This record gives sequence, structure tokens and C-alpha cells, in this order.
Amino acid sequence: MGLPRRAGDPAELRKSLKPLLEKRRRARINESLSQLKGLILPLLGREELPPSSGPTAAPTPSDSYREGYRACLARLARVLPTCHVLEPAVSARLLEHLRRRAASATPDGGRSGDPCGPPAPSPPPAPAPSPPEPPRNPGLWRPW
Repeated sequence: MGLPRRAGDPAELRKSLKPLLEKRRRARINESLSQLKGLILPLLGREELPPSSGPTAAPTPSDSYREGYRACLARLARVLPTCHVLEPAVSARLLEHLRRRAASATPDGGRSGDPCGPPAPSPPPAPAPSPPEPPRNPGLWRPW
């Protein structure tokens, strides 16, 4: 026969505390996930996630395309003026052109066919003056 364990035995204590500690650990994880959700969703422009249970209508390729196009346009509108890659007038023309396309954006550009394809090309804009070519330094190669 083995010796009876005392109430203060470390193994018994661990065994009795394990469910409580696991519950607290899960509560901390859930709280962290809630905080993360609160930080990320406003950045995505959504107030809450779509419900994960119950029947939901799947977005059509057309809806996904429009949403992606508009999100890309919004990011470009924020970044393009700050990076000074294009002249301000050219940048403004480009953004205006893309906004007009977004207003009528369909995956096939109004054509029948592949619903996930890119929009039909628009007529080319008037040629913009080409920027001066940067000086070339054969000793230093840059991928851009």
C-alpha cells in the first residue's frame, strides 16, 4: 500500500489548479483577440466581422472585384502624393482616371466573358511629358 497524500502535496495542488489556470489562460487569449479585432477592423473600414455562423450569401466575383479595386485606389490616393514619384498634375490625373473607373468598375469592363478578368483597357490619355532621365552610374546597380 502506498502512503496517503497530504492535502498540501504539490502534485495534488497542480492537479486541482490546472483547470482554473487553463480557464484563465483562455480568458487572456480571448481578451487579446478582442483587443486585436478592435485595432484591425477600423483599419479595414469595417465595424465588425461578418457572422461566422448561419447562412450567408457569398460575395460575387463582381462584388469582390469592386471592393478590391476601391481599397487599392484608397491606398494609392494616400501613398501617391507622399512618395513624389509623379508630378502632382500627373498624379491628380491618374487618381481621377482611376476614380472614374472605380465608379463603373466591373470585372469584365462591360464585356461578356470571364467575370474575374481585368477591366477593358481605356483609351490612352494624352501623352505626358517624360521625366528627365536620371544620371547613370555604371558602378552602382539598382533594381529600380
